[in-house]
Amino acid sequence: MDDRVIAISNWLNLEWFQPFTFQQFEWQYKQLLWLLVLIPAVFLMKYFLQSRFKQKLLIALPKSSLKWSPVSLFRFIPDILLAIILSLIVISLARPQKTNEKVEQWTEGIDIMLVVDISESMQIQDFSPNRLEAAKETALDFIEGRFQDRIGIVIFSGEAYSLAPLTLDYELLKNYIRDIDFQMIENRGTAIGSALAVGTNRMRESTSKSKVLILLSDGDNTAGNIDPITAAELADAYGIKIYSIAIGKEGRVPFGKDFFGRTRFVENTLDETTLRKIAEIGEGEFFRVSDNQALENVFELIDTYEKAEIKETRFKDTTDFYVVYLNWSVMFLLLWMALKSTFMANVLQD
Repeated sequence: MDDRVIAISNWLNLEWFQPFTFQQFEWQYKQLLWLLVLIPAVFLMKYFLQSRFKQKLLIALPKSSLKWSPVSLFRFIPDILLAIILSLIVISLARPQKTNEKVEQWTEGIDIMLVVDISESMQIQDFSPNRLEAAKETALDFIEGRFQDRIGIVIFSGEAYSLAPLTLDYELLKNYIRDIDFQMIENRGTAIGSALAVGTNRMRESTSKSKVLILLSDGDNTAGNIDPITAAELADAYGIKIYSIAIGKEGRVPFGKDFFGRTRFVENTLDETTLRKIAEIGEGEFFRVSDNQALENVFELIDTYEKAEIKETRFKDTTDFYVVYLNWSVMFLLLWMALKSTFMANVLQD
């Protein structure tokens, strides 16, 4: 049995009249509650008219015999009961309710593969603290904003390695990303083609309507056994959209410290042409970023591009509590009728 039904059946409880209980209610006909103000006004008017126009008998009594007794207040009991009955009926007519609204969100979701370069050049410090750490922080923020999208991770340098398959376990993904470092792959170089192939292999059996691969790299393809253009064409054949992000500045950039603790600078180059061609084949977009903020802006832009439509279903479950106050009014009505129909009426009047 529903807990609320049990609560209604337990109507003989003074908790129904506590202010906290009334604050929890929603009222279907809240304007009717203004009638509660009129009820005491009606009875006050009744007493005024009775004292003004009721027939009085002149009786000569000594002043010492005129004494007030608290028992005389009992004559107000029937009217008090009647006022309570009317108040309870008004509360019932106003329909006190409690509504439990549930919202279920759902979406078909999309599949996203993050392909991250962890080659030695990602240690360059034109980003703060370096390119890889900036990429990791941005990827964490990107995952935080997703809903019901499966996300996977591929890392690469001289070879490519699938770090995480497509999954909805975002906490697991975040832990994987935080643990990424340069020692995870021994082979040096930048195997962009192999990374695209591994990412495609992870997504090829996906039945999602939208499949996206985000490639983030700062170098030329110098390793691996598959050409990046061929790998991009393979991804496109499986309906995978590719966004390529070229990270880093051209020219002289800071790269660690020398023997004397001074900042060391190296010359940096980047094969932008290949990354542009990859994005073109994958029917996505190419981005070039040179600092942390630009990288964040690109991921925010991709986030808006690749949002699945979120649908929601609302369930509104309403429970009426007017029965509680109607039961109380019936109980007081029976008591009022008993007082009016028995010898007690005369006692109270006297």
